[in-house]
Amino acid sequence: MDTVDLHLIGDLFRDDEISEIMVNGEDVYVEKNGRIHNLKNKTAGCDDAGNSDTGPLVSDILKLHGKRIPDDTLFLDTRLPDGSRVNCVFPPVSLCGAVITVRRFSKKAASPQDLVLSGTLDKNILEFLKICVEYRKNIVISGGTGSGKTTLLNVVSSFIPSGERIITIEDTAELQLAQGHVVRLEAGAGAVHNGRNVTIRQLVVNSLRMRPDRIIVGECRSAEALDMLQAMNTGHDGSLTTVHANSPRDALRRIEVMTMMSGIELPVRAIREQISSAIDVIVQVARFPDGSRKIVEVCSVAGMEGDVILMSPVFKFKQTNVLPDGRIGGRFIPTGNVPYFIESIRAGGINVAMDIFRSETAQVTAEYVLLVSVLSVLGFLALKLYVIFLTGHLSNITKFRTGEAAFFP
Repeated sequence: MDTVDLHLIGDLFRDDEISEIMVNGEDVYVEKNGRIHNLKNKTAGCDDAGNSDTGPLVSDILKLHGKRIPDDTLFLDTRLPDGSRVNCVFPPVSLCGAVITVRRFSKKAASPQDLVLSGTLDKNILEFLKICVEYRKNIVISGGTGSGKTTLLNVVSSFIPSGERIITIEDTAELQLAQGHVVRLEAGAGAVHNGRNVTIRQLVVNSLRMRPDRIIVGECRSAEALDMLQAMNTGHDGSLTTVHANSPRDALRRIEVMTMMSGIELPVRAIREQISSAIDVIVQVARFPDGSRKIVEVCSVAGMEGDVILMSPVFKFKQTNVLPDGRIGGRFIPTGNVPYFIESIRAGGINVAMDIFRSETAQVTAEYVLLVSVLSVLGFLALKLYVIFLTGHLSNITKFRTGEAAFFP
């Protein structure tokens, strides 16, 4: 990033392969191509006594922030001019001086093809997600920290038709949508209303009055989950969000707990009914030891049975091996389960390629049936040719014998 020089780590911003910069007092770490490296030959600086001195570095960040931060500030969340997200923790909370974490902002948004080439998903999953977005299904992307939720959310959001009014709501703005009619809302430390910081929940509630076609919440963390569910259940179909969770089932539990944080007393069953009727698809992403990010499971939410929300896995990632260079090998597998809403989409006259849902077993069976059919046809043709040949041969023998009888009385 040529226009910004963050003192001793400014050169790291010019390396596009670095996605995260972490300054722990004197030590500097970076995440590059999915792996964390300790830059042992680079330090953030020390004072004359040998103690960590990140003051100049923090000062540069605060200058870019455009504000003077009070001396008693212990935490800071801000965004740099290029969009990179910065978090600082100051003494005495931090025992090693100021701790700075910079999440780099990609200058170029990932495309659907980029995710296919990187192995995050395959063409079948991509086609399924495109269908879900185009036909206004509510999608939750679930995963851990650094698993690629925001990147995937950005790609999935790119399938929204350009003529729709999209409201994005984020704690720190990161989404890069190419559509023209996009309204971006941010609940950052600088957003204050009536003397209090603006919350994601306030923005979700307010967005309902802004005539949205789509509502995209960068991440549901708290009570806004209830308002998001209610929006999904009251005509705002095609909404998208992300949650921190380790599995699709865990994502449902997290949403249930966050809904309880709203302060509105609701029976657990009522909350689960809200969840099951609002959410159509859960996409689980994970970060692997080799630094790669992959969709590990795609589930459709299929109503309730008793007090339990039913889910049906549609796609899964199956790890097969670890290559010599440490890369994870595997493939994406359709389970054979077809989401309930696909039939209604097809009933509307939309041609959905059902082959994307065909499981490996079904594919093998279909190939076997095809092979048997081909062999049967070939066998029939061979038999027919043999009969023709035999008939002709017998005819020639008959003619020959007739001639022989006439020649030798």
